[in-house]
Amino acid sequence: QLTDSGGESVRAGGSLTLSCAASGYTDANFCMGWFRQAPGKEREGVASIDPHGNSWYADSAKGRFTISRDDAKNILYLQMNSLKPEDTAMYYCASRSPGAGGFSFREGDYTYWGQGTQVTVSI
Repeated sequence: QLTDSGGESVRAGGSLTLSCAASGYTDANFCMGWFRQAPGKEREGVASIDPHGNSWYADSAKGRFTISRDDAKNILYLQMNSLKPEDTAMYYCASRSPGAGGFSFREGDYTYWGQGTQVTVSI
């Protein structure tokens, strides 16, 4: 089970850190990611991290967002800086099944999803 949190309304240029608490896992051998869905748009991958801490980012997130994981606490983070109005979306954390593979921005590769946390960036 994944529970994401941390979304709120911020001004452009501001920062937010999203968190995703994972429960029910017996190990951390799985890739995790953050996705987002803006109104009227398809859900898109934002950042992904594998069990070794290697990370990948969508072009829109590079240089501004940082994904990290604390496997001791079973928490996934997304640090977002220099937020823009176009970052406004519902953000979802997701995880692949243990051993299912590495980095991916394909929704279908992820088995478990958080309920979403809303990020709104205003001018």
